[in-house]
Amino acid sequence: MKTLVKNDLTVNITKAKQMTNVRSATKDQTAVIKTPRILTLEESLEFLNDDEYMEVTPESIRLRKQILNKAEREKANKKKKIS
Repeated sequence: MKTLVKNDLTVNITKAKQMTNVRSATKDQTAVIKTPRILTLEESLEFLNDDEYMEVTPESIRLRKQILNKAEREKANKKKKIS
């Protein structure tokens, strides 16, 4: 099972919403976050992309980008395409 989108979406889930007294025309809707997909080690290896690492701990298996900074990751992708 591979991701369907070619470009990854950069998301900062720790960014706080600004608290202002200004009301918007549309109501604030609560954000619904899907539950994380629990993968086995074999499933994680199949899901892993070329630009990602797999972190394995006794409690969990995590997938993360090799280059965490978005700007540096884009530079590395450009260099990879040129060569």
